[in-house]
Amino acid sequence: MSKKTLKFYIALWGAKAGSIILKLLGRNATYFPGKFALSICPNFIEMIGKSKTIIGVTGTNGKTTVCNMIEDTLRENNYKFIDNKYGSNIDSGIATTLISGVNLTGKAKKDIAVLEIDERSVSKVFPYLTPTYLICTNLFRDSLMRNAHTEFIAGVLTKYIPKQTKLIVNADDLICSNIAPDNEKIYFSIDKLETDTEKCNNIVRDIIVCPKCNTKLEYEYYRYHHIGKAHCPNCDFGTPKADYIANKIDIDKKKMTILQKDETQEEYDIPNTNIINMYNMLAVIVLLKQIGLTQEQINNGLKKLKIVETRYSEEEYEGIKIVTHLAKGMNPIACSRAFEYAKTTDGNKIAIVLVDDLHEDAKGTENIAWQYDTDFEFLNDDTIKQVIIAGPRYLDTIVRIRMAGVPEEKIAYEKNEVEATAKANLEGIDKVVILHDLYSIEETERIKNKLKEMIKEKETK
Repeated sequence: MSKKTLKFYIALWGAKAGSIILKLLGRNATYFPGKFALSICPNFIEMIGKSKTIIGVTGTNGKTTVCNMIEDTLRENNYKFIDNKYGSNIDSGIATTLISGVNLTGKAKKDIAVLEIDERSVSKVFPYLTPTYLICTNLFRDSLMRNAHTEFIAGVLTKYIPKQTKLIVNADDLICSNIAPDNEKIYFSIDKLETDTEKCNNIVRDIIVCPKCNTKLEYEYYRYHHIGKAHCPNCDFGTPKADYIANKIDIDKKKMTILQKDETQEEYDIPNTNIINMYNMLAVIVLLKQIGLTQEQINNGLKKLKIVETRYSEEEYEGIKIVTHLAKGMNPIACSRAFEYAKTTDGNKIAIVLVDDLHEDAKGTENIAWQYDTDFEFLNDDTIKQVIIAGPRYLDTIVRIRMAGVPEEKIAYEKNEVEATAKANLEGIDKVVILHDLYSIEETERIKNKLKEMIKEKETK
């Protein structure tokens, strides 16, 4: 840690004062205090006191969910920590979190920090902060304009991750597992599942040839996109041997058995059996074991976990289930996983698609090419009786839906989400799945309310 300067103290005290004022005004001090501090003292993050154990979480998808799971389990076991749960995951948000966790002299007040770190922002964070542990959930293609491609993001992470940081990475992700090759790593994996395939069923596979010798990779099985088990027939590149393997998953009992490196096995409760969340929970279990929690302590937390409702929620209303599922627009992998859920979940369904990218941050400039990397074809299924499209760029989505082969008579649309929902035909429907963007939470609530109104009217007729 660098010696504190006068600029540092001015930045710290000013940021703390600003945070108090913002809270008195009823506003969230999520990034402004940190932004102010960094403007006064550019290496502020380097100088500020830090917790003894810093847990970082990065990757394309699952960062927020993993952080929430870690925090909830730590809280259940009476650990004290700081986190950026209500702040941003870029440098200014992380600086704000660190400010909240120190006294007026800049000394850390808590021993643990849990920080979600945007993978594109590590160049502004890691030169000044060294995580004790860093989870990398996965690496997929994301926003084209912001993240370019996976090789670029993997290169950024490799360049900036501190050599002293111990990585916890997904062995089943051939891109994620090969970042920062000189760092100590702990690998986690899920053993072969009955649902794995010999052929990739997705449009996108972000690694096809060996990055060492350019030979086409041979997959033993695919799970989704480039997740699975593969090797290069020409050199030693391939899926690394995992230290923690989920080798038995009981969907009905919601139990996961983990085979550890020392050949011992432990059983854990899993609150959600979605494959993405099973990977997330596995990463959380591995991390918590590293910092000293026992199997019993971890299980006590897992039993009480719930996936954040902005990510997934399920409610039965007058005999029809209303499900909300985050599809995360501009992210073709997250959308594809959500669309596959809509296909495979039981019952006759209506899918309401609200994956617009015209949110405040995007300013309407995002390239819509991501929709053509997204598996809209999953929505072309006999159990999906109707697909409803809404949002400012609904016409673009309609083109993609038609290209996916969804019959014209199944498609309904309006720009306004409530007007679009009004076109839902609920006759014979067991479930309505609302596939929404991260920035469409309020619109999603309006859709749910409209659906309930329509269901009620249907029952009274």
